[in-house]
Amino acid sequence: MNVSRFEDAVPPKLFAELTRRVRALDQERLKNTYQTTFWYPFSAPRCVPEAVIEALRPRFEEPSVVGVEWWLSRMRTTDVRVDFHQDRDEKLALRTGKLRHPRLSSVLFLNRVKGGLLAVTDALPNPDNPCCAPDVLDLDLVAPKPNRLVRFEGTLTHGVLDANNALPVRKLPGPGALRLTLIMNWWDRRPTEVPLFSESRAYRSLRLGPPAR
Repeated sequence: MNVSRFEDAVPPKLFAELTRRVRALDQERLKNTYQTTFWYPFSAPRCVPEAVIEALRPRFEEPSVVGVEWWLSRMRTTDVRVDFHQDRDEKLALRTGKLRHPRLSSVLFLNRVKGGLLAVTDALPNPDNPCCAPDVLDLDLVAPKPNRLVRFEGTLTHGVLDANNALPVRKLPGPGALRLTLIMNWWDRRPTEVPLFSESRAYRSLRLGPPAR
């Protein structure tokens, strides 16, 4: 596996602004956080996450990459709602069955929480197992830590462990804190029907400049 980690990845002032803006979203689209995705084609940043992407670009020297699909992952580690998976062009896969993966996947952690390890493996997910876990759990594990960046090949399987750092096979007692991350997939072509941030009215408080009122 090729999993790289970077500490203090984003300049401190920009990282603090990103964290503040994400926290200010509160419950906005919390239930649809994984379906609220955007395409950034390396143009002028329109929001704080895109300014972060520009700051991180030197760590992703891939000549074929033309842009980044990004979204916010906001989950409670007592109630992990994402199975083990490979990142893909989601709409293309659902419509045609064809698998197209990003060149690189990456996760920027915004905070610490109990548990919530990122688990990465080159074994395929198995839909017959709980949370689609691979048959062999040879995992590269990364703990959530503010301003820690993880980068790995876009074909690798990954998932999130629960508050006890076990496979998330059931909801655990207690509310748990939100595990906050910015997910960035680096593509050699735009994934199907992923909108620009400027084409959406979601997350207006993330726009560059003073937060929208």
